[in-house]
Amino acid sequence: MSEAELVLRSTRVITPEGTRAATVTVSDGVITAVLPYDAAVPAGARLEDFGDHVLLPGLVDTHVHVNDPGRTEWEGFWTATRAAAAGGITTLVDMPLNSLPPTTTVPNLRVKQEVAADKAHIDVGFWGGALPGNVKDLRPLHDAGVFGFKAFLSPSGVEEFPHLDQERLTRSLSEIAGFGGLLIVHAEDPHRLAAAPQHGGPRYADFLASRPRDAEDSAIATLVAEAKRLDARVHVLHLSSSDALPLIAAARAEGVRLTVETCPHYLTLTAEEVPDGASEFKCCPPIREAANQDLLWQALADGTIDCVVTDHSPSTADLKTADFATAWGGISGLQLSLPAVWTEARRRGHGLEDVVRWMSTRTAALAGLARKGAIEAGRDADFAVLAPDETFTVDPAGLQHRNRVTAYAGRTLSGVVKSTWLRGERIVADGEFTEPKGRLLTRTP
Repeated sequence: MSEAELVLRSTRVITPEGTRAATVTVSDGVITAVLPYDAAVPAGARLEDFGDHVLLPGLVDTHVHVNDPGRTEWEGFWTATRAAAAGGITTLVDMPLNSLPPTTTVPNLRVKQEVAADKAHIDVGFWGGALPGNVKDLRPLHDAGVFGFKAFLSPSGVEEFPHLDQERLTRSLSEIAGFGGLLIVHAEDPHRLAAAPQHGGPRYADFLASRPRDAEDSAIATLVAEAKRLDARVHVLHLSSSDALPLIAAARAEGVRLTVETCPHYLTLTAEEVPDGASEFKCCPPIREAANQDLLWQALADGTIDCVVTDHSPSTADLKTADFATAWGGISGLQLSLPAVWTEARRRGHGLEDVVRWMSTRTAALAGLARKGAIEAGRDADFAVLAPDETFTVDPAGLQHRNRVTAYAGRTLSGVVKSTWLRGERIVADGEFTEPKGRLLTRTP
């Protein structure tokens, strides 16, 4: 490794050993050392001194719907990765559905990669999809470098990505377990959903009743049983039901290879505050009550929930109708995830080290991204510089994602991202972006 080219210094650097004043040296886009704060700057190196702003590892968001190609009017790689960079996210993993074609075969993956290649402002990887008819495609996708496989246990909302019934879940999971892959699952039981009251209309209470907690609980119980029987790796996506937490904790105590995520909107928004007709708050599973939210935070604190990801799932504004039954279900949160989570985490007594663990270290580990997720020698020099005590009020006009619909409009949040760095290069600062510098990532053996 050559002599350091770049030196970053802050009184608050978040490292795996804790937060401390430090000097970070970078060469060829890689962190070469984390040194004492007053370490000498190597001759010829450029010094960037951030003062008391916090230097943290770039966030890794493993749950993003970019929708490109095919539904690029909903979102695209250019806009999604700009929004991510503006929010301190330096790596995302794209979901296989809502694009056309979906990422369910190797040729479809190649289409997605070709579209993303020159538009990515941050590093981008890809999940594959597990559908009723593509078991034969799973191993080739794995060999082509997808990070795992997304499946639904209930209808996905788009015709080209059907859900797995019990028999097909078993078939797909058996195949994936056979080559050591990871299945990530939207866990809602379609039978429980069908049995729930379906009224439609603008009342949020009616929508909440239509997606009951027991639909999540039942589906997660099915996943636990299958993961245990097959000794398979399974990840539960966007957990919103606190009722499932005891089951999850018990399964993990038994050694079931189960991990779990939740999302900023479940941690920071509550059912009680959702106005009727405000479908910018609609997502599936839904935002639940404040008491439920308290238990999700407790589960994050004790490790029952591993990580926090956005489930950024945008659409055009016209699809966000006032009828919760027919409106598109998805919340756009890439740019705001860090300040949203930090605002509530701090209020509840958590520190930025916790936020980094949930939104960078553990998400990188979930996807097997060994070069991401920490400020330590040998990792990619991906950073966010945060002013944690500065506040701002969310103005949709200032957001970078394509359709500026947000459930956070008008909220005052703490934590302003001052700049974001990818492999030692500043990619955004004070709203000014460089040309795209992101790379396409593939799973490494």
